[in-house]
Amino acid sequence: MALLLRASPAAQGCRGRRFPGTGSPALTEPPLPSPPVAMDLRAELLKSIWYAFTALDVEKSGKVSKSQLKVLSHNLYTVLCIPHDPVALEEHFRDDDDGPVSSQGYMPYLNKYILDKVEEGAFVKENFDELCWTLTAKKNYKPDRNGNSTVSHQDAFRLWCLFNFLSEDKYPLVMVPDEVEYLLKKICTAMNVELNSCELDDYLSQEPQGQGGLTVWQFLDMVNSGRFLRGIEQEAVSMAVEEVYQEIIEDVLKQGYLWKKGQLRRNWSERWFTLKPSVLSYYMSEERKEKKGSIALDKHCCVEVLPDRDGKRCMFCVKTSSRTYEMSASDTRQRQEWTLAIQTAIRLQAEGKKSLHKDLKQKRREQREQREQRKAAKEEETQRLKQLQEEKERKLQELELLKEAQRQAEILLQEEEQRRRQQHEEMQRTLEIQLREAEQARASMQAEMVLKEAEAERQRKRILELEDMQERLQEALQQEVKARQDEESVRYAQARLLAEEEEKLKQLMKLKEEQEEYIIKTQREKQVLKQEMENKNKCLEEAQKQLEEVRVNRQRVDQDVMAAQRKLRQASTNVKHWNVQMNRLMHPIGPGGRRHHHTRLPLFRGIRGLSEKIPQYLWQGETLQHSSLAER
Repeated sequence: MALLLRASPAAQGCRGRRFPGTGSPALTEPPLPSPPVAMDLRAELLKSIWYAFTALDVEKSGKVSKSQLKVLSHNLYTVLCIPHDPVALEEHFRDDDDGPVSSQGYMPYLNKYILDKVEEGAFVKENFDELCWTLTAKKNYKPDRNGNSTVSHQDAFRLWCLFNFLSEDKYPLVMVPDEVEYLLKKICTAMNVELNSCELDDYLSQEPQGQGGLTVWQFLDMVNSGRFLRGIEQEAVSMAVEEVYQEIIEDVLKQGYLWKKGQLRRNWSERWFTLKPSVLSYYMSEERKEKKGSIALDKHCCVEVLPDRDGKRCMFCVKTSSRTYEMSASDTRQRQEWTLAIQTAIRLQAEGKKSLHKDLKQKRREQREQREQRKAAKEEETQRLKQLQEEKERKLQELELLKEAQRQAEILLQEEEQRRRQQHEEMQRTLEIQLREAEQARASMQAEMVLKEAEAERQRKRILELEDMQERLQEALQQEVKARQDEESVRYAQARLLAEEEEKLKQLMKLKEEQEEYIIKTQREKQVLKQEMENKNKCLEEAQKQLEEVRVNRQRVDQDVMAAQRKLRQASTNVKHWNVQMNRLMHPIGPGGRRHHHTRLPLFRGIRGLSEKIPQYLWQGETLQHSSLAER
């Protein structure tokens, strides 16, 4: 394949980026489903990508260099028919250029920029698988160098695809023994050979299995060993593997030659038919290079067996909502196989399932889980019965021990009873001796009691005297306590009076200090006021002097005004006199008197102007006189 991943020497030596395929939790837990791609397709793509990443991890350290990730991403864009985004990887790891990221570092980019953009049916799944196979086979697949391998390189690729399809959804990928047997039986059935199950069980028991199954490389080594395909030619094996690959991976339910009746010319033509769950396609030959047409299948379609006619036998028809297709098989067995296969495809469409073998794989997985559950329940029941048997035996042993302990207890009880009886007899003899001794002691005690009573009487009298003395002492003590309390109260009152006197003395001293400060402040203010009063007195004296000067000036002005008024009144009298004279002089002038007219006209104008200004001067003098009076 042309899309080979080849990293530069500098990239191989750089620090890598961790990918979750090497045991990290990113691929051990299934990713969240996203709308653009179905969950089943995403899981299948991740399986193949997991092999590609493990192949790039040369040192098996869980790290892949950034340059290799870029090349791989570019190839994935190409084979998945997704628009290339060359800067997405750089943007995703922009803050992490100096070292490896976490184990989940590449998964967000893979999900966001590749898997979320994948559209089912928009790319060729075989090309994608071939890219990942090319990467992983170069590192991990090691066929026989002498050319004695049972399968070819192309068949190994198909077996790898079948292994991925049938493997468990856990990483690292393994195929459980039941699926291994199922796949080998399908290949042997395609070659009309029976699989030796006992030999397979022996091989699986001897082969070390990790995670409960075989890895793909162990599976390919087992097939290449020829142990289960002994004596079969490589061509037959290749044809069988291709048939199983088409059936399981490409969802081909059945294929073969059939005769089909045309719609327009109504003639019969032999065609190569390929049946898938959603469509029945027919071609010119089995090479499937020239497709002649297809029949879309859905839940409304049906298949019916037809009687022989038109020289054709083993006929049947497929009815769709728009047309009926008539076909003829080579024999009755082929017709039955075709009708059953078409009915299976219609049933899958009615149930909303896209793949028969995915459904069968899920059913086998459920059956295995049920077997495991039954096996676990059976083992649990066996373990429980074993525990019950052990418990029963233990209880029987405990019962025997209890019986033996009871016998020993009875013997010990008898011995204890005999010992107790002997002790009782000895105790009885001891008590009799002690009783006699007690009688003697009682007699001596009675004599002592008489003496003690006399002594007690004396003691009682002494006690009474002491009690009387105690009462007197208590009274004296109470009096002393009362006196001390009175003394304490007097001392407390005296201390309180002293404290009050001290507080009043402090207040008095404070008032004295405030009074002294106030006196000093008052003296300062008095000096300031005295200075201000002196300044104001000086200003007042100066103002009075100025006022006197103004009064003198005003009197002088009044005298001047009165003199001016007298002059104005005199001038007014003179003006009136001159007016009278002028009126007399103003009379018509004759022709010979033009010269005298010119000499008198200026004089008349001057007198007239003076007469107009004299009242104005009089008015100004009165105004000045009135203003001087107002100022006074």
